[in-house]
Amino acid sequence: MNKAQLVEVIAAKSGWTKKDSGYFVDLFLDEIIASLKKGESVKISGFGNFIVKQRESRLARNPITKEEILVPASKKVSFKPSDVLKSELE
Repeated sequence: MNKAQLVEVIAAKSGWTKKDSGYFVDLFLDEIIASLKKGESVKISGFGNFIVKQRESRLARNPITKEEILVPASKKVSFKPSDVLKSELE
């Protein structure tokens, strides 16, 4: 399912227009992103947790030239599904 399909499903189930449903989806995702940018985790009961993790800088090797390069530190988003979601998928 992609974003456009999600908007269509929400519009069909809620009776909202696609425009309103799209606005809701955008607003929902924007708030999750804003919280993650602040370094906060996002916990959605019955679904899971989005957590920002810090990756340390490290040395890597170019497999072609064998040259070592420094990969800078970065942040990544990790998702841990809730037990409820896990049980739904079994």
